[in-house]
Order: sequence, then C-alpha cells, then structure tokens
Amino acid sequence: MQLHLKKPVVFFDLETTGTNISTDRIVEYAFVKINPDQTLEKRVSRINPQIPIPLESSLIHGIYREDVADAPIFKDVARELDQFLQGCDLAGFNVLRFDIPLLVEEFLRAGVDFQISNRNLLDAQKIFHTMEKRNLTAAYKFYCDKELEGAHGAEADTMATYEVFKSQIERYDGQEMTDLKGNSLGVITNDMDKIHEVTFHKVVDLANRMSFNENGEEVFNFGKHKGKPVEEVLKSEPGFYDWMMRGDFPLDTKRKLTEIKLRSFNNR
Repeated sequence: MQLHLKKPVVFFDLETTGTNISTDRIVEYAFVKINPDQTLEKRVSRINPQIPIPLESSLIHGIYREDVADAPIFKDVARELDQFLQGCDLAGFNVLRFDIPLLVEEFLRAGVDFQISNRNLLDAQKIFHTMEKRNLTAAYKFYCDKELEGAHGAEADTMATYEVFKSQIERYDGQEMTDLKGNSLGVITNDMDKIHEVTFHKVVDLANRMSFNENGEEVFNFGKHKGKPVEEVLKSEPGFYDWMMRGDFPLDTKRKLTEIKLRSFNNR
C-alpha cells in the first residue's frame, strides 16, 4: 500500500553518543523523505559530535571516534537539514521520547529555531505497543491461551507469571536469544542459571548510576565523571564520595559505592 500524504513525511533515525537529550550528540543520521507523489529523497551522514563517544555506545552502533574524526559537525549541516525538513511531518520508531527531542536540541545549539508545533509527529513504536499489548494479560493469552481473571491482584498476577514462564521455556527451549543488534545472548534452556545469564545484564547498582566497561571495571554512568572508573575518581577526588552519600541517590547505589571504596582502600 501507499501512504496517503497531504505533505511530505520524513522517517528518520539517529545514532548518538548516548541517551541523555541534554548532553549527548548525534554521530549519524538518516532522513528519508516520502513525498505526496511517493518519490523518495534521502539525507544520510555521519557527524563529528565534538565530544567523546563512550565505548558502550560504539559497541551498539559500530561508530568509533576515528570514524567521525573528519566528518562535519552538526552546525555545518543544520541549515541544509532544516531546509530539507521544511513543511514535513516527522516519523520514526521511538522518536517521541528520544530522537525528536535530541534533534531539536542539536538544531537549537546550532542556532536554528527548528519548530515542531506545525508538524504531525508519527511514532511507529506507539502504534506497536498500543496495538500489540506487552503486559501480563497479553502474555498470558499469547503463551497460555487463557484469559487472566483478577488482573492486578498480586496472587493472580503471580500465578499467571509462573504459567507464562513455564510456557516460554517450553516454547523457546534450545533457541538462541539475541539482542536488537543480532548479538547472541545465549541459548534458552530449562536451566535457571542459563536463563539468568541470557535475561539479566550484569549491573553494578540497580539504578544504573554505575556500570561495567569492556575491561570489567566499574565506571560512572552520569555527570562529569561519566565513563571514568569509579576507583580512579574516588582516589583523585575523595569529596565525590561524600557528595554522593549526601545526595539523593538510592541506598543500593550508596551501598555499592561504599563497597568499591572499601575494596580500593584494602587493595592499597
């Protein structure tokens, strides 16, 4: 089928240095304009973000600092892109929560007053999640072919989850589980240790204020020390520990931070 268009619609996707709309930057964009006559126009380019690209981001999209060293900065292409997008609706997958806000930030930093108030904003993820429910009731119907009676009651939800879990193991036993990029996470099998390995991403603290880098070191996930090893920061700036302990951080995060500090002290 063809889309019935009164004006052009531009589907787009951004690859970025991270997920913070205020501080992260675009490293690659792809804009595909579908005109009312169904002709297509494209703008695809990599961008030098002018800030470091964290390794964890590069491992997802495959773009490293050296790949964009000679690429234009966003300010160099902003006005041409603004012209390309003039009079167009915007569409994509999860664009409402991330791509559109980040794109607007980039335009504003480049001195371009990019407006969205006169555009239709179309998000395929919204349709997907609304039409194909991803809650427990839908899972119970899909995996067990049963209607969930008493949904949102603790006992009913718990028993339904137990049945769904058993049905999942039976359905997917022996199948490989992959992430959205096609990377293998492991094979599903009727072994709880194996299920843990493929479904639980190793974390430092549950709020994800810290994470592991490629070397297995705990690094900060926020603020001025983002990407820096926790132990190094605690040694070079001891006051940062006190600041976090006084701050509005979860108790679990403070506990893990203290464990790292004590371990570092004992290893001296």
